[in-house]
Amino acid sequence: MEPSPPLTQSMITFLQSWNTNFLFITLASFLAWIAWRIIYNRLEYLSKKTTFDWDDLTLNALKTPISALIWCWPATVSLDFFIQEHFGIKLDWLSTLKLPIIIAILAWITIRFINNVESFVLQKKTHDETTVHAIAKVSRLIFVIIGALTIMQAFGLSLSGLLTFGGVGGLIVGLAAKDLLSNFFGGMMIYFDRPFKVGDWVRSPDRQIEGTVERIGWRMTIIRTFEKRPLYIPNSVFSNIVVENPSRMLNRRIKETIGVRYSDGHKVESIVNDIKSMLQNHPDIDTKQTLIVNFNAFGPSSLQMLVYTFTKTVNWVRYHQVKEDVLLQIMHIIHQHGADIAFPTQTLKLETSVTNESGQELI
Repeated sequence: MEPSPPLTQSMITFLQSWNTNFLFITLASFLAWIAWRIIYNRLEYLSKKTTFDWDDLTLNALKTPISALIWCWPATVSLDFFIQEHFGIKLDWLSTLKLPIIIAILAWITIRFINNVESFVLQKKTHDETTVHAIAKVSRLIFVIIGALTIMQAFGLSLSGLLTFGGVGGLIVGLAAKDLLSNFFGGMMIYFDRPFKVGDWVRSPDRQIEGTVERIGWRMTIIRTFEKRPLYIPNSVFSNIVVENPSRMLNRRIKETIGVRYSDGHKVESIVNDIKSMLQNHPDIDTKQTLIVNFNAFGPSSLQMLVYTFTKTVNWVRYHQVKEDVLLQIMHIIHQHGADIAFPTQTLKLETSVTNESGQELI
């Protein structure tokens, strides 16, 4: 086995200089990172003593991007130095790369700040969740586009030519991605028109859609049915269907037909008056809405009374508790008058005939 050729003096000199510079740059980066950690910990300690929340959000957004900048910037310097010393060439794009790194770090800090603000506002629960998500998504999209265009310009790309190409290419892409764009603009319509928001109970008479809105995305909306099954609905669908939002109702309706026996007909008027008085004084009935209690019809086996009123609550569980209480009080009022609630009955009338000796029917 032949021994490896000895290193030349120039190679030894290069390696020594490279190792010295690389170690110096790495050590400087490490010291800068340690200094940043000390400064960050001190600032974090001071920010926790304040009642102002925005300093915490801003400081948290700076933490990781600044650490990445401390390591990435010297890394480009080391790479540039290595290529120049080893290959004897100078790459202009390496020096140009430093500006995109700064732009990317600034965009990263901004996006992290937007994410922090979004989480902070949602935790407070003082603003509408759907509006907060919409503003955060649009803000992130704007800064990503600005950052991308700035980086392209830093590399020497003509933005005017890019925008011209984008106009022609956008037409082609628009035709190819028609459904994707319709879903995107459908999502924008939901955000701005706000027919529903996250957490609302919605349903559509046109489609078999009913459930609670879990998420409104750029392309589709997720609705959780009452059977706990997820429905993934493209946003463009909501532009062509009728959507009902029961979560925004002001009251819930009680509409019942109560029947009493025909034998209690002389008590119906007093029963109706007592039921109406009970509803007008019920703490959970909204007397500002329509309230109807009337003898309504002669049924096949009962005298029917219409009870039509609205509860103050819109909560589904509480509504049924109020409705149960109302029905029990109606039944108690009927029994107080010595009457009873009718149930389906049939009366059969049997006629007997009497004949004489000759067989003729007398009755």
